[in-house]
Amino acid sequence: MSGSAHRPVGRRTFVLAATAAAAGTALTGTAHAAAFGWSDDGSNYVVDTGAQLVFKVSKSTGDLTSLVYRGTEYQGYGGMNSHIESGLGASTVGISQSGSTILVSVTHGTLKHYYAARSGENNIYLWTDKADTSVSATRYIVRVKKGAFLNDEPDSYTYAPTTIEASDVFRKSDGQTRSKHYSKRRVMDYDYVGWSAGGVGLWVVRSNHEKASGGPFYRSLLRHQSADGGGLYEILYYGQNQTEAQRFGLQGPYVIAFTDGGAPSSALFPGTLTTPWADSLGISGYVPASGRGKVAGVGISGRNSAYPYTVGLANSAAQYWGSARSSDGYFSLAGVLPGTYTLTVFKGELAVYTTSVSVSAGGTTTLNTIALPSSNDPANAGAIWRIGDWNGTPGGFKNADLMTYAHPSDVRAASWTGNVVIGGGGETAAFPCYLWKDVNSGLLVYFKLTAAQAAAAHTLRIGVTTAHANGRPQITVNDTWTSAIPSPPTQPNTRSLTNGSYRGNNHTFTYSVPASAWKTDTSQYNVLRIDVVSGSGATGFLSAGTAIDAIDLLA
Repeated sequence: MSGSAHRPVGRRTFVLAATAAAAGTALTGTAHAAAFGWSDDGSNYVVDTGAQLVFKVSKSTGDLTSLVYRGTEYQGYGGMNSHIESGLGASTVGISQSGSTILVSVTHGTLKHYYAARSGENNIYLWTDKADTSVSATRYIVRVKKGAFLNDEPDSYTYAPTTIEASDVFRKSDGQTRSKHYSKRRVMDYDYVGWSAGGVGLWVVRSNHEKASGGPFYRSLLRHQSADGGGLYEILYYGQNQTEAQRFGLQGPYVIAFTDGGAPSSALFPGTLTTPWADSLGISGYVPASGRGKVAGVGISGRNSAYPYTVGLANSAAQYWGSARSSDGYFSLAGVLPGTYTLTVFKGELAVYTTSVSVSAGGTTTLNTIALPSSNDPANAGAIWRIGDWNGTPGGFKNADLMTYAHPSDVRAASWTGNVVIGGGGETAAFPCYLWKDVNSGLLVYFKLTAAQAAAAHTLRIGVTTAHANGRPQITVNDTWTSAIPSPPTQPNTRSLTNGSYRGNNHTFTYSVPASAWKTDTSQYNVLRIDVVSGSGATGFLSAGTAIDAIDLLA
């Protein structure tokens, strides 16, 4: 299900099934609506959706303590419940019913959390209102019983008993690696995550992430499975690879959805889900559709048709994004909270334009065609040679695709060493997507120049997408000229290159190489050496490193 230009968020699905998903649709019928209601068993509020789902919420903690679908219990992982973070502890929990909606409200300090059920639906709608840092609430985890869904996907470590990094990256006996971090997907690439087996699908449908951080290209763990059971996540702010400050306020709804094995209903997807039934429930921080606005752009000119373009809105309070239509660049972002935002146009994942826009409740901010300045796209500069594409990602470089779902030590990875010769073709595929101080620093690039080119000074550019431990490139040309050590740009200060993410803050290093550095014999190769420098980092793949976007020598 691919995105369309008018939708406020990416709409591609993320279906991860233990077996081939049986054909099916979301169960939203009302055959058992007469049973809709709630009771109190002394320790929990028990909610019967009137369909085939009964769930329990602890009256003392707000934990989800039971998920019974078609008479089978699915909740329970290592003796723990499903909850915010690792559980809030003592909380004030209440329940109310308004017509065909039941709402469970949880208050813990400044945090408020909600579960809602609708008559005849096998769905649980959740909202989380985090006001400040006094309460840790950046994820919700649905803990699923072991044996309910078995798989051996990159984000599973059921069959990978050897720990190779921290306590969350594992190696199987065949040399393949597994980790809960290896989701493969950016936020904009999926609408839901879960499993399907035996005629049952269990899914978490993500929210629109307006109060999350990291933008459309952020990657984080989405699910995991081990011998103890499985976990499905809604993560709004995570302790790794964050490029933005944490946002606060109400996030949701996100949805726990059961089906007969098929995908959850597309009516639950972010950008599609409407909840007028929740307008009068009294949810803290809730803003109905009438209190939101819209931004629409007539088009974007100056685009490179070989790349997708994404338009994002962001300020300290909220974020939104959507795809620009490939034919003309038209875009529309709806459901936006009032405020002033920075609008950014991305070519691939590379920002090529920014401006400021204001959004008012009930209004539409219409923008004339955005003309992208040619100078904003580094790919428009004339180059003697270029390795990679200026698109904000290491796509096309050696091992780039694998690194979104495997550790660099994975048996499937091609050698991280090896030099590159310009002019023979395949330079990008031969150049490693990541460089580390302790692994492949000192990589050599061979190239020839004409007499006219060798007689002039040139600028060499290295674009990076992120860095670990302040790793940055220093260059040497022909062993006669060495650049200064550049200052490190601002990047996330956590693991990235080993846990499935190249996403950081795109940065371009520029080096002014004097004519005296080049070889005057045009039959000889010039030799560029790229070293990774930093006084930080550990060893091996946790040494200082960086991810490459593109490298070129300008004419």
